[in-house]
Amino acid sequence: MSDSMDLKTADLCDEHAGTPHFQVAEPGFLDYGGRRSFSGPISTVRAPEDNSFVRKALEEPGQGRVLVVDGGGSRRCALVGDQLAALAQKNGWAGVVVNGCIRDAEEVGRTAIGVKALGTHPLKSNKRNEGQRDVEVRFAGVTFRPGHHLYADADGIVTSEKALR
Repeated sequence: MSDSMDLKTADLCDEHAGTPHFQVAEPGFLDYGGRRSFSGPISTVRAPEDNSFVRKALEEPGQGRVLVVDGGGSRRCALVGDQLAALAQKNGWAGVVVNGCIRDAEEVGRTAIGVKALGTHPLKSNKRNEGQRDVEVRFAGVTFRPGHHLYADADGIVTSEKALR
């Protein structure tokens, strides 16, 4: 599913840090998914305490992509839970990175995808059908652009304009 399970973010940093096409996310994301290492082309959702667009994205064929969800760093509700993680796995997504919280952490940990988030929160998000798909989102010192590539493991998250080998 992933194009680089053997690539480690530390090794990628050693090789690419300081080049214009490569970005390193600030720390603070915790691992919740069943896979610690994952990678793939980026798809994005801006989700202001509303996961309607997250569900719409994960209902699509993932084709090994990573969904980057910008929840504005909110710790007031969860944007991904067990149902969306299971949907992501079923539809072939490599992983989900949430600038915000998830819930159902134990069940999410049993899915065969990567899930990184800032923390957990038991309250589900609103459903106002608000948000944006496949727009540039910026958090953790990185601009996440649809079509660029994300690599994540226990050490962190890096992105590159092009796939790295």
